[in-house]
Amino acid sequence: MPSVRLVNITKTFDGITAIQNLDLEIGEGEYLCVLGPTGSGKTTLLRLIAGIVKPDEGKIYIDGKLVNDVPPQERNTAYVPQDYALFPHLTVMENVAFGPTSRELSKAEAYGISTQMLEMTRLAWRAASFPNELSGGMQQRLALARGLASGAGLLLLDEPLGALDARLRVELRYKLKGLVKEKGFTAIHVTHDQEEAMVVGDRIAVLRHGQIQQASIPSIVYNEPSSIFVANFVGAANFLEGLIAERNRLGSSVQLRNGLAVRIMETGYSIGERVVLAIREEMTRIVKNPREKEEVNFFVGTVESASFLGNFTEYTIILKNGDTVKSKVPISSRTRGISLGDRVYVYLQPENIKTYLYPATGLYKELEAV
Repeated sequence: MPSVRLVNITKTFDGITAIQNLDLEIGEGEYLCVLGPTGSGKTTLLRLIAGIVKPDEGKIYIDGKLVNDVPPQERNTAYVPQDYALFPHLTVMENVAFGPTSRELSKAEAYGISTQMLEMTRLAWRAASFPNELSGGMQQRLALARGLASGAGLLLLDEPLGALDARLRVELRYKLKGLVKEKGFTAIHVTHDQEEAMVVGDRIAVLRHGQIQQASIPSIVYNEPSSIFVANFVGAANFLEGLIAERNRLGSSVQLRNGLAVRIMETGYSIGERVVLAIREEMTRIVKNPREKEEVNFFVGTVESASFLGNFTEYTIILKNGDTVKSKVPISSRTRGISLGDRVYVYLQPENIKTYLYPATGLYKELEAV
């Protein structure tokens, strides 16, 4: 179970910075999910750790040993790339058994391990096939099985479930984490799927423009996002712009446009400062006929749209001041009778509102994934 430490890593390609001044630690036996949009540097990060590319600056340690000049084959890592990198002249079984065999295990042991991995990835029935006879999803599962069978202590997984159908993807994410924990691997799993990261990661590192925005356990990243970008990229949130109008020891009042005021718990901003308020869609409550109105943050709005999402319905509401918010409501809720054009009441609980200083580049620029 190797540990990994990256210190002040920078990597550029043709003048474009892919990783910038990055520091990151992964503990022994940890399953880290690296989450970020396309072009954020996720794959480059894995390739640096694998030794496929070298950093321009900084140091990489595996198990406390500096490995900047150590070749990939001597790093005790198994890298599963997005393009699979399978051996076309070997069968499915031979591809998976390549790693165990190279560790000088007996044929029986190597094939026993390989069979277990193929059964987990539902490929045992294609053991005698060649890679070009498999679908893209099957090839991805084969690459994953080969990595798991390699015997390396550190697994580097680049979108390992990306090409699978939704049902199999959900099933394998649980099996993958279970196997990693059972075998004692350390794993770094790159994905752009937020739900996948939440499910399999002991911790999540959110990457943007080659820099770590936040690295913590999933519940902290979701409930206490460190920035507007993280709040928007991990989960779904509403964002409202305003100015701090009042402040006391219990909280502050934020003036939105057209006279609407929102009460928040935050007391760290000065009167007159421009801020952005964020609240999760599922924490944005709406009711059609309230029994009684709440004392604060209870606003009138009109339903502009409703989208059925399985267990939830997502409502888009135009508030009286012209701002737009969305509310994700369980289908079992009493809001089922709400229709387009209905007048509703929106309640924003102060304790569920996060406050951020208004970004110098503007709100919409900060919300951009790339």
